[in-house]
Amino acid sequence: MSFDEVRLPARLAFGSTSGVERLTEITTLASGLERRTTPWAKGRRRYLIGGAVRPLEEAAELVAFFEARRGRLTGFRFRDFTDFKSCGPTGPISAADQAIGTGDGETTVFQLRKGERIITKPVGSSVVVGVDGEAADAAVDETTGVVTLAEAPPEGAAVTAGFLFDVPVRFDADRIDVQLEGFDSGRVAAVSLIEIKV
Repeated sequence: MSFDEVRLPARLAFGSTSGVERLTEITTLASGLERRTTPWAKGRRRYLIGGAVRPLEEAAELVAFFEARRGRLTGFRFRDFTDFKSCGPTGPISAADQAIGTGDGETTVFQLRKGERIITKPVGSSVVVGVDGEAADAAVDETTGVVTLAEAPPEGAAVTAGFLFDVPVRFDADRIDVQLEGFDSGRVAAVSLIEIKV
């Protein structure tokens, strides 16, 4: 799968909407009862960007970004300003924010996560790791979210982390439209982005 480790510039996402989608299959039985199941273990994020009047320079920049990703073909990073930290959206991150594992005296590799959600696109310079509340020396892979500790935490030790992160997404259309609103402004039709698994 094609993925560019580049983030959509934040100014091009202002005015965006975000949401989480689930897939639920509902079968209505002859008795009128329902059987509900889902093939998805976790929700999938969706976003709408554009849809606002903006300077033609910004509209052109968004079109160029779309072209560089070749529409739906190539994924990229997106900063969801409603959910981009290991803590709440307005709080400071700390090494105790999220549990990422428990030491066994041997394992040094842990996957970043926020609750049950696996984080694969952290901002590397923001990652802080703790072992039983003490700062720990660790390296992070910004393309996978895998953290490697310098030494294995002792058995039973809580391994935690704090971080900023992006969402891996792709465009959900192969077309982008710009309507001229003035000599120096245009309206980009709303463009959908969808979270991808990488």
